[in-house]
Amino acid sequence: MYVERRARAGAAAALWSTPGSGSGIRVLPDGCMDVVWSGGALLAVGPDTRARLATEGGGARVFGIRFDPGTGPAALGVPAAELRDLQVPLDDLWSARAARELAERLAAAADPAAVLDRAFAGADGRIPAADPVVSAVLAGVRAAGGTSVAAVADEVGLSERQVRRRCEAAFGYGMKTLERILRMGRALDGVRAGLPLAEVAAAVGYADQPHLNREVKALAGTVPTAFAPQPALVG
Repeated sequence: MYVERRARAGAAAALWSTPGSGSGIRVLPDGCMDVVWSGGALLAVGPDTRARLATEGGGARVFGIRFDPGTGPAALGVPAAELRDLQVPLDDLWSARAARELAERLAAAADPAAVLDRAFAGADGRIPAADPVVSAVLAGVRAAGGTSVAAVADEVGLSERQVRRRCEAAFGYGMKTLERILRMGRALDGVRAGLPLAEVAAAVGYADQPHLNREVKALAGTVPTAFAPQPALVG
């Protein structure tokens, strides 16, 4: 069973674990970056632009820490765009010694999630508390009707080129891609709650239900109904 809780890094990260079934779990894009402990390997996972099928763990449970959109680069020390759609060994980013020591602690731990929690408990101190571009972009793309690069640039007093560059570094992609991904996440929350697709589409800002269907298919690789609650078996 998938388990998740907030990390000691507070609003900046979440700890999660899942069975490493190796059966092709569909991982959806969410604007986040992760560090994953899987089958004895310690990986840094960048922001995805579309769903991927994970086959981690080889039967062993997989543990990870997921950094909220815009916060992963400060915690991992690399711009998000450099890891877009990639999974790389953590020692590609950190010193070999630091990555090896963390891997050794994880391998010996009864609760690897707690080790990840302690390892990144100070992440808030490395994450700019009030990056105006990150804050403005997130507020804009989550708002009804979205926003534009020009509007964010005007709000924070930077050029549009600077905003685009900062957005790529913080999130791994541009504002419109981030907006599409976060909107899909909100839509699928509604689908999982059992709401009618037409109601979900209207609530999160799609033009209509076919628009919702197209966007989910493009980003998640399947149809929205694949995420709907399954009816209980009777008899």
